[in-house]
Order: sequence, then structure tokens, then C-alpha cells
Amino acid sequence: MSTGVKNGKHRTNNIYILKILLLLNLLIFLSYKASAQGGDKNWVIVIDAGHGGKDPGAVGSFSFEKNLTLAVALKTGSYIEKNLKNATVVYTRKTDTFVEVRERANIANKNNADLFISIHANSVSSKSPRGTETFVMGPAKDEQNLEVAMKENEVILLENDYSTSYEGFDPKSPESYIMFTLMQNIFLKQSTSLASAIQSQYREKNYRYDRGVKQAGFYVLFMTTMPSVLTEIGFITHPEEEKYLNSKEGQDNLALSIFRACSAYITDIESKSSKLPVKNQNIDREPDNFEQSVYDQGSIVFMVQIATSSGKIETKPENFKGLKDVTEIPGQDLSKYATGSFSDYMAAVNYRKEIESIFPDAFVIAVKDNKILPLQQALDEMKENIKRDSK
Repeated sequence: MSTGVKNGKHRTNNIYILKILLLLNLLIFLSYKASAQGGDKNWVIVIDAGHGGKDPGAVGSFSFEKNLTLAVALKTGSYIEKNLKNATVVYTRKTDTFVEVRERANIANKNNADLFISIHANSVSSKSPRGTETFVMGPAKDEQNLEVAMKENEVILLENDYSTSYEGFDPKSPESYIMFTLMQNIFLKQSTSLASAIQSQYREKNYRYDRGVKQAGFYVLFMTTMPSVLTEIGFITHPEEEKYLNSKEGQDNLALSIFRACSAYITDIESKSSKLPVKNQNIDREPDNFEQSVYDQGSIVFMVQIATSSGKIETKPENFKGLKDVTEIPGQDLSKYATGSFSDYMAAVNYRKEIESIFPDAFVIAVKDNKILPLQQALDEMKENIKRDSK
């Protein structure tokens, strides 16, 4: 690899300590940022009422989705605030206002949220479909899931200059959703756990028809950096469900279901995280000699790939929009060009965000022995190696 790879600010030459700290970092990350002391943690939960203002969402025979989602969101937040002393609720909206999709995610990200829950109501042309379903971010498994995502993402079209803001993403074009098959959802397990808890509550406590936990490309989930779900509380186009969704009893029960799911989720995470050792997890970037001391020993680093070429490109700044730390990763037919070098996956994710204005198609990769590995394989391998080395 090029000796010009950019290394970070936190520096140490002790590789053993580096690996122990990295293990703790990964454990905390995979434990949903839970406190090592369990009960000492304050959970930040963002409740997102779908649609609002000029965007009515789905339209029933006598009601609008935007009003139903707001009512359930406010009740859910109230139950959490009154009953979970270790939780803080942040709302993306508390009134009938229009909030852009990217701003909903920004609210969660800026507040360092631990959970993001977006509340919506379903609709179809037929009056027969009914029930609840909860989505996590991922490629749609079937056409029906894709249709739900496309319908919810259409709100983007109401935003000013949306084609620029969302880098050409067209919510009505199936081709745009290919991007979600390429993205690694590092919070999939956590998000699925919360989604399953919500569906279980709907089914067992609220007696709603359970349509299951599903994956689809919801842009708001794609942009958040914490476990996130989008829950469809029922079909506004089903006559009986529309009445239920508009009733005080229905809204209370749905809110209680989401609250109880959050409570069960937090209890489960804190019971697991209480077993974690208390250590300093401050590790962001690599030492000055990272390339020689870690990479050469067969360790894994995370980088941000910015270009691919069938021909060789000299790694000088003028060829890569001014970036000075570009590294070539040779391939059999194509050479790939990446920047940055991190032991922490999230540090690489954050670095990608720093340069996305000049390289909007950049993405995080894992590299070992000058070869690119699948991200999940790299994370699993690093955890196993570090556990073994720490014994």
C-alpha cells in the first residue's frame, strides 16, 4: 500500500493495546452504544411521526395518515417519558408541519440517538389488506415491499431541489433502489430485534393481524446512524382499521405496544451490556506507523473507495479532486482507489461523510493483505482475532 495513507489523530505504537481497545469499541457498538454500567445509561429515543404539513401521506375514506401518525407518536413518547426514567424522547415533529426526510434523519443523528422509530400508516388500492408490519433498512425481498418503500419515499418529491439534495435518487424509479442492495446495514441485527419486539406487542397485546418484519429501502432509515425501524400501524384503506386508527382506544393501544417494545428492548440490552468490562473506548484513528505495524501483519483496515479504473491512475492529488492520501488497491482487471485508513468501522463511515460532497458515490470497504473483503466477513474476523489475542 502507498505510504501516503492518511492516519488519524489518536496515536499509539502498542498494537496489543490497540487491539484490546478495538475489541471494546466493537462490543460497545454491537451492543447498541449501551453503557458498561447498564442502568447508568440515558437512552435517547427519536419518535418520528410520518408525513405532515403539505404532505398528508396516505388518504383514507375520512382521515389522513399525517394526523394518525402524529397522534400515535405523541402518545408513544408520552408513555416513554412517564415510565422509562432512563430515556429521553426527541420528536421530529410535534405539530402538523412538513419535515424533510433528510432532516428527520439529521435530528436523530445530531442528538446521538440510540433508537429511531418512524411511525406510518399503510394504504393500497384494495380495501381488503389489513394488519401491521415493521420494516428495517435493506433491499426489498419482493415487489410488495418495494412498493411500500417507494410510496413512503415519494415525500422526497415535495422537497425543494430534491434531485440535488438526494444525489439523483428517484423514489419512483426501481433502479434507484439498487443502491440499497450494495449497502451494509451494520445495525440490521439490532433493528430487527426492535422490529420483532414491536410486532410481537401488536400481535400478542393488541391483537392486530401480524404481517411480519420486513426489509425495504426507506431513505430515512438509510440515513440514520443507529438501530432504526419504520412501523406501519395499520391500513388506512381498510374500513375497520381506519376506524380503529382514528379511535382513542386504537391509538392508545398502538402507542402502548411501541412503548412496551422499547422497554423490553432496553431491558434486554442493559442486561447484556452490564457484563461488559469498563474500559476507555476512545479510539478513532490509527498510529503514525499503522501501515507498517498492523497492515503488514495481516490486520484489517477500513478505507473509503472513491474510484475504479481499468487503467493505472497516478495517485497524486490533482487526479482525485485534491485528496492527498489516495491508495491504489490492484485487482486482476480493475484497480481500485481508496482513501483513509481506520481500525474502527464507524470512523471510516464518518470519514466517508466528510468527503461525500466531492465523492458522492464513495463507500466503505475492508482491506486485508491488499485485498478487499466483504464488510461483514471483515468485522467477524476482526472480532475473532481480537478475542483470541486478548486471552
